[in-house]
Amino acid sequence: MVFALTGQHSGLGCALVRMDSSHLDQSIQVLQVHGEEWARLPIQQKINLLLKVRHNLGQTASRWVEAAVAAKGIDPSSPWVGEEWVTGPWALAEGINGLLATLRALAAGHSPTLSRVTSRKDGQVVARVFPNNLFERLLLSGVTAEVWMQPGVTVETLPDHMAAFYRRPKPAGHVALVLGAGNVNSIAPLDVLYRLFVEGRVVLLKLNPANDYMGPILETVFAQLIDGGYLRVVPGGADVGEYLTRHAGIDSIHITGSARTHDLIVYGAGAEGAARKRRQEPILTKPMTSELGGVGPTIVVPGPWTAADIRYQAENIVTMKLHNGGCNCVASQVLILPETWDQSADLLGAVRTLFDRLPARAPYYPGNAQRQQEVLTRHPDAERLGPREALRTLITNLDPTAADEYCFTEEVFGPVYAQTSLPGKTAVEFLRRAVSFCNDTLQGTLGVTILIHPRTLAELGAEFEQAIAALRYGSIGINVWNALAFLMAQASWGAYPGHRFDDIQSGMGCVHNCFMFDRPQKTVVRGSFYPFPRAWRHGEWHIAPKPLWFVTNRTAHITARRVTQCAIEPRVKHWPGIFAAALFG
Repeated sequence: MVFALTGQHSGLGCALVRMDSSHLDQSIQVLQVHGEEWARLPIQQKINLLLKVRHNLGQTASRWVEAAVAAKGIDPSSPWVGEEWVTGPWALAEGINGLLATLRALAAGHSPTLSRVTSRKDGQVVARVFPNNLFERLLLSGVTAEVWMQPGVTVETLPDHMAAFYRRPKPAGHVALVLGAGNVNSIAPLDVLYRLFVEGRVVLLKLNPANDYMGPILETVFAQLIDGGYLRVVPGGADVGEYLTRHAGIDSIHITGSARTHDLIVYGAGAEGAARKRRQEPILTKPMTSELGGVGPTIVVPGPWTAADIRYQAENIVTMKLHNGGCNCVASQVLILPETWDQSADLLGAVRTLFDRLPARAPYYPGNAQRQQEVLTRHPDAERLGPREALRTLITNLDPTAADEYCFTEEVFGPVYAQTSLPGKTAVEFLRRAVSFCNDTLQGTLGVTILIHPRTLAELGAEFEQAIAALRYGSIGINVWNALAFLMAQASWGAYPGHRFDDIQSGMGCVHNCFMFDRPQKTVVRGSFYPFPRAWRHGEWHIAPKPLWFVTNRTAHITARRVTQCAIEPRVKHWPGIFAAALFG
């Protein structure tokens, strides 16, 4: 029996409570006993375990989605059910499949195969990681992804920076604590897979109280790993989180959450914690990695957009904000428009219309209303759009020079959207200003999206690639939401590297990353400006209709379920049903 400090939202805080810790101690002891065994387990046995996990996922996927839909208050007949398939079982299945491909290559005695590795003029290595096969080319037609490496990696040495755990002597057992996210249900299990299969660590997963209903589901999915003593899943609130972070049996920590929660864990609460942070005197000295969200920007580069382009890209923008009720760490929070572009008003108007017309959605995540109110207090003239209970809020024409603007410095976890404009007589001038604004004014470095017409992209040429290189973000989407990097097992996912504990921004380290790069800098995902079939009229030969993650997709619930089934049981027989449903989205 121990006493623990608790606090709202944080996992740490100020109220003394009585807590029975015996089950937590026992879980850690089991993991310690099996830690070295897991580290030394032959690769083929790990492959077999992953196959069993994927099979279990197939048996559990429907139950998983039903539980999430009920918890988030989604109409079971709504296409928005597709979101729970995409960011739940499908994302996990893709993570499993990516790890399987790499482990099979390692078992065969070689590094995983990359379709293309090049270097930029400055020597930075760029590895093409998607697509890798025919199904990937069809499923996300027109989409490519690259992982850009940190300086110092060369084309010749890149293989030495892959699968490091499997290339060095195996360490003694290491127990990793994963503090799970409460918004997207695949985050925690994907973080678990990374610790287990990329880093070779046994794992204690503490679920977030917002989705502790996932406990029995994940115990079923990971049954063989739990039976082997390599994983434990525990529920609990702030008291449990604090106790585990301080436990001597925990060797490292990974958290998905906010920078505020991170600082509470590292420095403690209140004035004393703030003073320790200023002095750079952490009370937690264990290795710690994190994914902490931030203020996500969307940059719209001026160009010759048509009315159809405006409508389609407005759907793209609104999706980046309203997907999962706005409760995504990589949601778009600030829309950056060109000040002198004659179509800025049309695009903003189309965004406003969609905000207003989309059906209501329950604000399921704790604190949604309070965070909206904080914004309204600072911006009483903000627009309230859609049904009142939807909490949709639009703030326009923010001053880009106001460095202390709340919407630029605080992540508003919910359906609140801000817009600002930047000057620039040309697309190049605007883009340079937008890059500087994102890097120097906005809080966080997790992800940014750029929307740009193909003709403008061609005209900018090397200037555009230089802008991509200059952006200090861990994921960059070009004409596609950068959150796609989260869904791709092949991509690295995390903040731009280089943050310190006392200026954590969007965190440290990365996850997913099934190629097991040890020095990734950023993932760049590129998509088409046009959907199929309109793309063919513009010479872009892909077959991707409206993406299934769009909040306006009418068949997302059908398509996403079929895509998940195919990921769990990869068979050509699933393809016709997927593409038939996708075409009617």
